Amino acid sequence: MERHSGYCEDVKNITVSVPEEVYRRARIKAAEKNKSVSALVRDFLVGLSDEESDFERGLRTHREVLATVQHFDGSERLTREEVHDRDALR
Repeated sequence: MERHSGYCEDVKNITVSVPEEVYRRARIKAAEKNKSVSALVRDFLVGLSDEESDFERGLRTHREVLATVQHFDGSERLTREEVHDRDALR
């Protein structure tokens, strides 16, 4: 167990290989934010895990659309004849 951010939690160490220029830029960005490169990468990965999945986003959108439907009554449907009455469209 590693202590991090004031909490005691299980953590996994990973190794990432990046080109020298990417590492150099990451070090600069981390220094600008007063963080380590490791902390910068950890924050990025935590942000990824907090994002909604496509399914979750679709489900949320579905619920939002359903919430906008005020009233639906199947008895108000058109008859078969009304649906196929092309003269009424003119």
